[in-house]
Amino acid sequence: MQEREFWQLVDEVFGRSYGRSLSRDQNLARLDSMTVIEALDAGVEPRVVWNVFCDHMGVPDDRRWGDGHNAPPLPPGPMV
Repeated sequence: MQEREFWQLVDEVFGRSYGRSLSRDQNLARLDSMTVIEALDAGVEPRVVWNVFCDHMGVPDDRRWGDGHNAPPLPPGPMV
Protein backbone atom coordinates (compact mmCIF):
# COMPACT_ATOMS: atom_id res chain seq x y z
CA MET A 1 0.00 0.00 0.00
CA GLN A 2 1.27 3.42 -0.94
CA GLU A 3 0.65 6.43 1.27
CA ARG A 4 -1.58 7.89 -1.46
CA GLU A 5 -3.81 4.80 -1.22
CA PHE A 6 -3.80 5.12 2.57
CA TRP A 7 -5.22 8.66 2.38
CA GLN A 8 -7.80 7.62 -0.21
CA LEU A 9 -9.07 4.99 2.23
CA VAL A 10 -9.08 7.49 5.11
CA ASP A 11 -11.28 9.77 3.00
CA GLU A 12 -13.56 6.94 1.88
CA VAL A 13 -14.00 5.23 5.25
CA PHE A 14 -14.08 8.26 7.60
CA GLY A 15 -14.78 11.21 5.31
CA ARG A 16 -12.11 13.72 4.40
CA SER A 17 -12.46 16.25 7.23
CA TYR A 18 -13.18 13.78 10.03
CA GLY A 19 -10.52 11.34 8.83
CA ARG A 20 -7.84 14.02 8.67
CA SER A 21 -8.81 15.25 12.13
CA LEU A 22 -8.63 11.72 13.57
CA SER A 23 -5.24 11.24 11.90
CA ARG A 24 -3.87 14.25 13.75
CA ASP A 25 -5.58 13.67 17.10
CA GLN A 26 -5.79 9.93 17.88
CA ASN A 27 -2.79 8.43 19.69
CA LEU A 28 -2.39 4.79 18.70
CA ALA A 29 -1.14 2.75 21.67
CA ARG A 30 0.06 -0.10 19.42
CA LEU A 31 2.32 2.38 17.61
CA ASP A 32 4.03 3.82 20.68
CA SER A 33 1.18 6.33 21.12
CA MET A 34 2.04 8.07 17.86
CA THR A 35 -0.70 9.63 15.78
CA VAL A 36 -1.32 8.36 12.25
CA ILE A 37 0.65 11.26 10.81
CA GLU A 38 3.55 10.75 13.22
CA ALA A 39 3.67 7.02 12.43
CA LEU A 40 3.72 7.61 8.68
CA ASP A 41 6.39 10.30 9.07
CA ALA A 42 8.43 7.85 11.18
CA GLY A 43 8.38 5.36 8.29
CA VAL A 44 5.84 2.86 9.58
CA GLU A 45 4.38 0.91 6.64
CA PRO A 46 1.03 2.53 5.63
CA ARG A 47 -0.77 -0.83 5.68
CA VAL A 48 0.34 -1.40 9.29
CA VAL A 49 -0.79 2.10 10.26
CA TRP A 50 -4.12 1.54 8.49
CA ASN A 51 -4.82 -1.73 10.30
CA VAL A 52 -3.87 -0.31 13.69
CA PHE A 53 -5.93 2.84 13.03
CA CYS A 54 -8.97 0.79 11.97
CA ASP A 55 -8.63 -1.49 15.01
CA HIS A 56 -8.37 1.57 17.25
CA MET A 57 -11.48 3.14 15.69
CA GLY A 58 -13.46 -0.12 15.64
CA VAL A 59 -13.79 -0.31 11.85
CA PRO A 60 -14.93 -3.83 10.93
CA ASP A 61 -12.99 -5.84 8.36
CA ASP A 62 -15.76 -5.61 5.78
CA ARG A 63 -15.59 -1.77 5.79
CA ARG A 64 -11.84 -1.40 6.19
CA TRP A 65 -10.88 -1.48 2.53
CA GLY A 66 -13.72 0.64 1.17
CA ASP A 67 -15.81 -0.14 -1.87
CA GLY A 68 -14.15 -2.19 -4.55
CA HIS A 69 -10.77 -2.47 -2.82
CA ASN A 70 -8.98 -5.64 -1.90
CA ALA A 71 -6.69 -5.83 1.08
CA PRO A 72 -3.14 -5.17 -0.12
CA PRO A 73 -0.46 -7.76 0.59
CA LEU A 74 1.15 -7.76 4.00
CA PRO A 75 4.55 -6.05 4.22
CA PRO A 76 7.56 -8.27 4.88
CA GLY A 77 8.52 -8.69 8.50
CA PRO A 78 6.49 -8.76 11.71
CA MET A 79 3.16 -6.92 12.00
CA VAL A 80 2.69 -4.59 14.93
